Amino acid sequence: MTPDITPEVRASWQIPTFETRLWLGRQHPWCVVIPVINEGERIKSLLSRMAALKIDGIADIIIVDGGSTDGSLELESLQQNGVRGLQVKTGPGKLSAQLRCAYAFALDQGYKGIVTIDGNDKDDPEAIPRFIEALKQGVDFVQASRFIVGGVAENTPKSRDFAIRFIHAPMLGLFSGYQWTDTTQGFRAYSRKILLDARIAPFRNVFITYELLAYLSYRGPKLGHRCLELPTIRRYPKGVVPTKISAFKGNLSVLTVLFRACFGTYNPKNN
Repeated sequence: MTPDITPEVRASWQIPTFETRLWLGRQHPWCVVIPVINEGERIKSLLSRMAALKIDGIADIIIVDGGSTDGSLELESLQQNGVRGLQVKTGPGKLSAQLRCAYAFALDQGYKGIVTIDGNDKDDPEAIPRFIEALKQGVDFVQASRFIVGGVAENTPKSRDFAIRFIHAPMLGLFSGYQWTDTTQGFRAYSRKILLDARIAPFRNVFITYELLAYLSYRGPKLGHRCLELPTIRRYPKGVVPTKISAFKGNLSVLTVLFRACFGTYNPKNN
């Protein structure tokens, strides 16, 4: 238990059950959390790129698996690419549940901040050092953006591009008070401070699918936490788009979550 987390607070966290398949201990004040499920060659490519950039020299790499069955997370290969931790979620839920597992684990280990990058290899990890530098400078929430100066959006599906630019980001900007430009992607970073804010309380079972991403984008700036967007490169492959969000039902769910977040549905009671 760390000094800034009391036993009473820690006991109140709602976290899905998970197994720790690999843990080599904390080396750095910062960690990179990578949520995956059946990413195959994509996660292998991402880890190789991160290894080439020597990301493990500035941050500990932790993978949180939602239950992959494709054999892509062989422990020896992970360690060869600098991975220090592998958690496997065994409880219910999707992305937000995975993130709750990993974030709680990281806070328990004493990390000062967490960078999250999707395991589907669409984001360029070269931006990770800049995210960590921003955390060092006191930023609480760093969001990747392909749409600001210096960012690159390649092969983004037209319907998704429209939804982000004209619905998702503007609405979160209006309700949060921070003019976000790229709010649906998971390449972002959080300070320890923002994740431990009782007025945010991210460790609740209401966060199951994609709720946590929209909620933090709304609640963080609304409560005065220091936020920043950094330009990044996000490339979709040509042809079939690797995504866990279905064309109709999934996108409708994302919009439903957006409205619920902006109208305070996920806010903790009495805060």
